Amino acid sequence: MILFYLWWLAFYAIHPVPAAERPVHEFRDPHRYLYVAVPGIRNYLEYGGHGLLVYDIDKDHKLVKRIPTRGLAPDGKPSNVKGIAVSLATQCIYISTVHNLQCISLQTEQILWEKAFEKGCDRLSVSPNGQEIYMPSFEKEDWYIIDAATGTLKHTISPGSGAHNTIYGLNGKEVYLEGLRSPILTVVNAQTWTSRTVGPFSNNIRPFTVNGKQTLVYANINDFLGFEIGDLVNGNKLYSVKVNGFEKGPVKRHGCPSHGIALSPDERELWLADAHNQQIHIFDNSQMPPQQKQSIALRDQPGWITFSKKGDYAYPSTGEIIDTRTKKILLTLHDEHGIPVQSEKMVEVGFRGKEAVDAGDQFGLGRVQ
Repeated sequence: MILFYLWWLAFYAIHPVPAAERPVHEFRDPHRYLYVAVPGIRNYLEYGGHGLLVYDIDKDHKLVKRIPTRGLAPDGKPSNVKGIAVSLATQCIYISTVHNLQCISLQTEQILWEKAFEKGCDRLSVSPNGQEIYMPSFEKEDWYIIDAATGTLKHTISPGSGAHNTIYGLNGKEVYLEGLRSPILTVVNAQTWTSRTVGPFSNNIRPFTVNGKQTLVYANINDFLGFEIGDLVNGNKLYSVKVNGFEKGPVKRHGCPSHGIALSPDERELWLADAHNQQIHIFDNSQMPPQQKQSIALRDQPGWITFSKKGDYAYPSTGEIIDTRTKKILLTLHDEHGIPVQSEKMVEVGFRGKEAVDAGDQFGLGRVQ
């Protein structure tokens, strides 16, 4: 009997009984959805109309629904969507347009508030704790710091660079501000609102991404088919990496040969947009500088790239769903009318039941920390 008792104690020391108060669903992976804001290519309604399209990532990206949105221009027509982001703290998804910022509940799918800003809006970013938004004005001098729950303006930062793309670092300590009229990246301390700079790069910065440790920035620049890498610690440019085997040429939008850059979440690869040649170029990022290794032809000119948070899918703005392991196009996004969908503004949200418990980002950030 004593031996049995000792065996029983040893067994359950190794194999503890799960806590009864913890629901079974807490152990399940979140169910993943892709939220795609349209019009996400300028104000072109032919690429999916107007609204927020929701696709079930875990069920072959099947279209689930269209959530109505506002974001109208003064003439009453849908305005260009400029950015999309999620806050788990507020359980909201945010869509910025040229004219305003709207906050939509992930549970009720109702617009909780919509606010216009004097100098317009561009591609926003939400803090990792979900409480604060950094939003650029529309290509002007200011960035707005906004309370994510209420939309209240807290502070303004004015680098004067042509406010455009914004990344809130994963550690919550620094925010990266790119102005499309400057070769300098501004880095803001999120606690003190003081700033420093990185660069100059060889030309004005366009889309960019940051690694998980926040030591490196990978940036598209004007008039260059390729990308440059900057040191976020020391503030200097490190490398300039040109695409081999392809020539730059006329592009439909953005006026930039490479407008779109993303790191795979494991940071082993860098994916780069090539508009003129309708390609995604893939680089081995396990070495410095990264080495070009493969290209994927797309159905149109890409202007953005992001990844699923697990890194199993890549999403160019042209609407293809790419298997990142095989590098094969699995399918293309369509709306409820069968119309091909394209958008540069999409983000993943993971749910357990009705609660959003996980979210990706629109920028293709590295996640090795």
